[in-house]
Amino acid sequence: MDRKGGGTGRSIDPGRVSEARVAANTEVAPGMYRLAFPRTFDFIPGQLVALTLDPSVPARFYSISSGAAEPMAEILYDLVPEGLLTPRLARLAPGETIFFSAPFGSFMDGENPACWVAAGTGIAPFVSMVRSGLVRDKILVHGSRSIAGLLERGLFTALLAERYFPCCSRESAPGVFQGRPTEWLTSHPLPAVPRYLLCGSSRLVVDARDSVIGKGAPFSSVIGEIYF
Repeated sequence: MDRKGGGTGRSIDPGRVSEARVAANTEVAPGMYRLAFPRTFDFIPGQLVALTLDPSVPARFYSISSGAAEPMAEILYDLVPEGLLTPRLARLAPGETIFFSAPFGSFMDGENPACWVAAGTGIAPFVSMVRSGLVRDKILVHGSRSIAGLLERGLFTALLAERYFPCCSRESAPGVFQGRPTEWLTSHPLPAVPRYLLCGSSRLVVDARDSVIGKGAPFSSVIGEIYF
């Protein structure tokens, strides 16, 4: 399983760093932000970038959430009040400078059927995939503690329709399963697909992996990306 999103950072090679001006930085749900900057690189949906405000300071890794052909690159991030980077990111205004690496990572999907499971800002790579047109035969189990935290719920509802299963553990709403994504997996038949892509906290990824493998999915068919 790949790991990203926080914890110990990694310095960006000063010789390979790129600079951009912030285009927008919006709180899209309580404590959850979308940062946009002009896209000057190609990437494959599911890849991430290392991001920092100073190339001499260790960066943090964030999945790209925008579509592969869109003019702006976007990331989603959680404000961690005691964190070294996100409190500063949350204060960024349009026109201020960020530094980022070239896209990297192997958490990607193809055209074959797949079941995606994500919670919180772990939804970012799947937002990118859907915005890039990767929607056919995809099932998404999407979790959040709050209804507002089901980021891009409207997008997924429109494009995945009956293959989109929003889940909320602390609030209720029509059409939303009350519980965690792992509880949805436990209480529903295992989707009959060749691949399962899981993205979110270590608890979500491990519990979801154990659930789908326990229901008969081969270990080799489960791919996890952990935010920590």
